[in-house]
Amino acid sequence: MLATNRAGGHPHLVPCCFAVDEATAYTAIDDKPKSSMRLRRLDNIAADPRVTVLAQHYDDLNWDQLWWISVTGRARVVPSGPQHDRGVTLLLAKYGQYAAHRFDGPIIAVTLVEWRGWAFR
Repeated sequence: MLATNRAGGHPHLVPCCFAVDEATAYTAIDDKPKSSMRLRRLDNIAADPRVTVLAQHYDDLNWDQLWWISVTGRARVVPSGPQHDRGVTLLLAKYGQYAAHRFDGPIIAVTLVEWRGWAFR
């Protein structure tokens, strides 16, 4: 999940695929269907770059496997260039499903600042 801040401080959450390279997480605005290309997350980042990335694992049958990690950071929208290309490369390497998609939109690059997490074990 990617959490951005709406005007007035209300959170805006969207599911996302992401890949991490050292202290930066990348997520794409890809070609999957959307109601509009004017996405709230992009507007929110332009107004307030503070974001949180959340990853978690849940298993109905085996709670010993539960874990989550939350990382706060500062996001920037990268429309093109070397950092955009790096994000695309990482996402393609992590998610085979992306091979059939185009990356015509920007990449969101998040400089990861504060890590928190929990695991059952």
